[in-house]
Amino acid sequence: MDDDPDDQADTHLASVAAAIAEPARARMLCSLMDGHARTATELATVGGVAASTASSHLARLREQKLIESVAQGKHRYFRLAGSDVAAALEGLLVVAGARRDTFRPNTPTRLRAARTCYDHIAGSAGVALHDQLLAQGWIEAAAQGSDYELTANGALALESLGLDIDAARQARRRFACACLDWSERRPHLGGALAAAWLQLSLRRGWVRQALDERELTVTGKAHREMPELFGD
Repeated sequence: MDDDPDDQADTHLASVAAAIAEPARARMLCSLMDGHARTATELATVGGVAASTASSHLARLREQKLIESVAQGKHRYFRLAGSDVAAALEGLLVVAGARRDTFRPNTPTRLRAARTCYDHIAGSAGVALHDQLLAQGWIEAAAQGSDYELTANGALALESLGLDIDAARQARRRFACACLDWSERRPHLGGALAAAWLQLSLRRGWVRQALDERELTVTGKAHREMPELFGD
């Protein structure tokens, strides 16, 4: 006779609850509630445990599908597995009466505001651009993975601004994808579309690039001409 699905759900609930209940793991999860990803070393510090112990804690949280890992360059970051996990933790925090600390990046301010990530915009400006493109409905998440699709409205808007979408699609790389920002610990837009956007922004005078440096400056012209993407 098959197990009762309700019993299976109860058993799984108990397993998830046990994973959350350990104090170090609970602290790690709470630190990820701000939407920023963190390294195992950072989470070990948050949890107040040794690196080896943190690894086993993170493995337990991944096993219960509470967190997921993402590789960015030579580093591996951990973040909550999704909005359902965040909502559940939020509810538990309310019941517990706990407060959440704010993530404070230690990246130099001039690079945290706007910089290049290889060939696209990163920093708080890059994260804001990513969020605004989604909010405007110009890009949307693909069915699987961290890729994005350009919507019909997005294609019309970007082409009207002078962005060569066909050339971006023909590039031998991913067209558009989420790229985890190392200072904001949230995604900015990566891929050929993002590279084309940076070049367009430089041509239009929306951003300026420091000579021989990664630092970018978002100009007043950007705020005037493209407030929907660069802010007021």
